[in-house]
Amino acid sequence: MIPHTHTRRFGEGPRQALAIHCSLAHSGAWRGVGEALYDSATLLAYDLPMHGRSGGWNGEGNIHDIATDMARALLSAPMDLIGHSFGATVALRLAIENPELVRSVTMIEPVYFAAVLEDEPDRVQKYYEYTARFDKALAAGDPMEATRMFNRGWGDGTKWDLIPQATRDYMAERIHFVPASTPFLGEDSAGLLKPGMFERASMPALLLEGDASPDMSYAINKSLERRLPDARRERIAGAGHMAPLTHPREVAQAIRGLFEVS
Repeated sequence: MIPHTHTRRFGEGPRQALAIHCSLAHSGAWRGVGEALYDSATLLAYDLPMHGRSGGWNGEGNIHDIATDMARALLSAPMDLIGHSFGATVALRLAIENPELVRSVTMIEPVYFAAVLEDEPDRVQKYYEYTARFDKALAAGDPMEATRMFNRGWGDGTKWDLIPQATRDYMAERIHFVPASTPFLGEDSAGLLKPGMFERASMPALLLEGDASPDMSYAINKSLERRLPDARRERIAGAGHMAPLTHPREVAQAIRGLFEVS
């Protein structure tokens, strides 16, 4: 069952786009990109389950399936998809499973580890060794410390102590969303890596990454670029993983470039 889905809109442009935010954020994260694309696109952004004002999750079912079903229910063909991190993996999945509903797809550092596990398993193993402190904190029942460790690798570079307490609390309350995502992100529970699946996503695709982002972001984008029929990769100077928040105009400029060919 799809939980209540809270949405908001940014911009008044002719292109109809669905924007999907990253883990531990909410739909408001797209405000900067939406304002920069104001005259080009109308962004429909939704809150992931247990994020923002959308409904919660009782722990039953695959959380990626639920997040994808929420997005699928909002699609009206044809739409441009714009996703960031976890949200970019939802966009990827929709592009493969429902290509008839997708005009173009922009993925900003999708955390689809399963592709690299297939291509470069040793590289992912080294990454998992790096995340051991995150796993240890969760196992010890310390969600705030786990959130601090997660933010160190995937945040915008702001020192933990400078992040407002309300924001830290918000993220820590939802940190179990991260390990709950593993069946899809790490194990490909939807079977996207099966032969012939990626070929379905024949629409123009843009893979964005920051030049100060984690090495794993580059590895994932390289794996996806190799598989997608019509993909281009671009780097944003000075940006890290949270480019939609820190470099919204640069992200929007890259998306405008994709719009010109789709």
